[in-house]
Amino acid sequence: MNLLELLQENTIQAPLESTDRQGAIDELVEVLAHADCISDRKKIKQLVWERELQRTTGIGEGLAIPHGRCDTIDKMVMAMGRPATPIDFSSPDKRPVELIILLVSPTDNTSDHIQALGRISRLMVNRAFREAAYSTEDAKSLYNLFHDELVSSSV
Repeated sequence: MNLLELLQENTIQAPLESTDRQGAIDELVEVLAHADCISDRKKIKQLVWERELQRTTGIGEGLAIPHGRCDTIDKMVMAMGRPATPIDFSSPDKRPVELIILLVSPTDNTSDHIQALGRISRLMVNRAFREAAYSTEDAKSLYNLFHDELVSSSV
């Protein structure tokens, strides 16, 4: 599972207009739909939101990774968004979210789904990288930051 294969500048929204977690998830699903990465936006919004309600995907340190698996897609897709104002995701550390990475996988692709979640988490452990991501001004800057880090790292 190579995150570089999932990273696309046209699936990054910075800043996000949404001010709450459901709105941010919906906005990122729309980004995927506009990039022709998915066709059933309504179903994916519902699946990801239902997963979010089971347990927050705000993992701490200002990061949320909402995710879901859907039988209407044939490959994993990723969207990224940086809220204009940090959003409460009910994260364990109570810190509002400054970066949201949405991951949607085919239903039968559990292994790659789990690997991608782990790789995103490991990438974001680096405090300097995380803070640089949270301070980007636009989608191009966020794309370039992730691209350069993924090319130079073994994550």
